[in-house]
Amino acid sequence: MKESILDNKRILAVDDEPDILEVLKEEILSAAPKCRIDTATSYEKAVELLTSWSYDLVILDIMGVRGFDLLQLTTSRPNPIPTVMLTAHAFSPESFKQSVGLGARAYLPKERLGSVVPFLEDVLKYEYGHAWRRALKVLEGLFVKQWGAYWRSPNSTFWEEFDKKIAGEK
Repeated sequence: MKESILDNKRILAVDDEPDILEVLKEEILSAAPKCRIDTATSYEKAVELLTSWSYDLVILDIMGVRGFDLLQLTTSRPNPIPTVMLTAHAFSPESFKQSVGLGARAYLPKERLGSVVPFLEDVLKYEYGHAWRRALKVLEGLFVKQWGAYWRSPNSTFWEEFDKKIAGEK
């Protein structure tokens, strides 16, 4: 088995659906058996864990656990924690834009849980821009299928600036 960058890392996964947390644990531990995964099903429990432990990576659901509030907590620290947004109900161009704007390192629809490990590995392996370029390469087709070819148009200035930002990094 190929060693994963996730091995020996501590990850916090937050979702109000316990079955999603179980799937995440199974996916991650199958690729990185030495990974430590803490879970929370509420905003309050997540805040308690974030103030009690140091994490290498955080995975947040958007709905049900105040995911955007938690994202602000993880990215506004003196040492920001790389954070991945995971969503089903809030899968929209607006929530994607808000995730990017608040500093998320990736945005993954729950229907792609089976491929969560490569996304998480990229977040830890690569700088911000390179990780986003890799994620968008995989997800762009899904975004176009779900939201239409012109999903970026209502916020074109934001996306132009984002594209410039991620293009500047190697």
